[in-house]
Amino acid sequence: MAKNGAGHKNVIFIGLMLGMLVAAVSQTIVSPAMPVIVAELGGIEHYSWIATSAILMSAVTVPVVGKLSDMYGRRGFYIAGIVVFMLGSILAGAAQGFWWLVVARGVQGFGMGTLMPLSQTIIGDIISARERGKYMGYLGGVFGVASIGGPFLGGWITDNFSWRWLFYVNLPIGVAALIFIVAYLHVPHTPRRHRLDYVGFVALPLALVAVLLATTWGGTTYPWASWQIVSLFVVGALVLVGFLANEYYAAEPVLPLRLWKNSVFTLSNISNMAISMTMFGAIFFIPVYAQGVIGVSVTNSGAILIPLSASMIFLSIIVGRLITYTGRYKAFMLAGLLVMGGGYYLLTRLDAGSTQAQLTLAMIVVGLGLGAVLQTYTLVVQNASRREDLGVTTSTTQLSRSMGATLGTAVFGTIMTNGMKTEIPKHLPPQALNGPQAQELSGGGGVGAVLDPNTLGQLPDAFVTGIREGLAAAMHPVFVVGIPIIALAFVATLFIKELPLRTRAFVEEEVGGPEGATAHTPTTTLRT
Repeated sequence: MAKNGAGHKNVIFIGLMLGMLVAAVSQTIVSPAMPVIVAELGGIEHYSWIATSAILMSAVTVPVVGKLSDMYGRRGFYIAGIVVFMLGSILAGAAQGFWWLVVARGVQGFGMGTLMPLSQTIIGDIISARERGKYMGYLGGVFGVASIGGPFLGGWITDNFSWRWLFYVNLPIGVAALIFIVAYLHVPHTPRRHRLDYVGFVALPLALVAVLLATTWGGTTYPWASWQIVSLFVVGALVLVGFLANEYYAAEPVLPLRLWKNSVFTLSNISNMAISMTMFGAIFFIPVYAQGVIGVSVTNSGAILIPLSASMIFLSIIVGRLITYTGRYKAFMLAGLLVMGGGYYLLTRLDAGSTQAQLTLAMIVVGLGLGAVLQTYTLVVQNASRREDLGVTTSTTQLSRSMGATLGTAVFGTIMTNGMKTEIPKHLPPQALNGPQAQELSGGGGVGAVLDPNTLGQLPDAFVTGIREGLAAAMHPVFVVGIPIIALAFVATLFIKELPLRTRAFVEEEVGGPEGATAHTPTTTLRT
């Protein structure tokens, strides 16, 4: 990168943020329009695939692209990611059938799985770890804005135009990001001969697809003990064992096993996965509590998570700047986890009589904790990496986050579903279990009734109260289980060795040579 001044870095960073924004918003903007989409295209029985296809393709793309970018450079892959994402957006907007849209979302997912990890990897290339804290804070803000603005924008576009514009609206932002990157991003890369790990490139995605499908479908599409779910887990485990054996012997493995020997890398990914579990546990299940127990209007459901997201954005930016100012990060991470644990404790104190103000307070506390830690583990891992491993280490943190999101949603969802089966019948009046809806209610059903205003108006007050009380009781263990998961993240973070943050960017070290490297330049695969 011939030009490496602060202004040039900022211009590149703007392009990377635009790429991250368009990828992040595409994950949330579709949710309000899902009922409209399946009503027009059909496929209600496969409803979840509109979201699942993008998430799945993104997850399996991340580690492969991370490794390839280490081998062949970032620029070409990032540009290709933007182009593929925009192609997927065009195909999705033009969809003439349900499965056409599912495939198009998969193409988008491929682009997302390229853009999101490479954005952070390129930042690691061009910005020193000491400076990077504030930039990571801004990236956290991008995710927060996407989580708040995506659903609102999606609902507004669907109501005033057409759901197809949910995908076309990505195009001008994508073009702007492409212009910035093509014009300004020229990260130096030293070409050398490589021996591609073909077996690893095939085996890792296969294992991930099997495990992610099992955790996504388990307890919803199929029972956990069904042959479909058990078979997927078995296949995933067998392929993963074969993948690990291959990685041991491969000359240039996709995911080098030596990386896991470094405690900073391993502990950071354990913590990152645990935090992601609790983050998505909050994002997915707090709205269920708000609507089903407290009775927040479904019309305003898009605003439920604003306190969490807003507090997360605020503290992400503040902590990022503090890390840059002080050069320290571990204390902020530990404090953030304690605050997040406090937020989950407040969630466990909620019951059927709790108010929206009490729920809002709990969400603000959870959001503050998330803001302090969400982007910091990427910084920690990058700071401990060599340049030639930067792509694969950064993409691994993205993969651990995706795995945590999928696992957390599955675990918390199973706890809630099983809880409803036992708790709702306990709180219903006897006549509810002897009436025409007895079979549904005795099995823990009826929650849909309190989430649907039309159905709600047809139920007696005693039924509604019983369902709300039963759902509140069922949600309690969902929030309780989040506390030991956060405790695991806290303990793992406690043992992370706090390395001094680099004061020079990788590209500056590469251009400057050994004499330009900082005193903390690593000597092996990861800093020790």
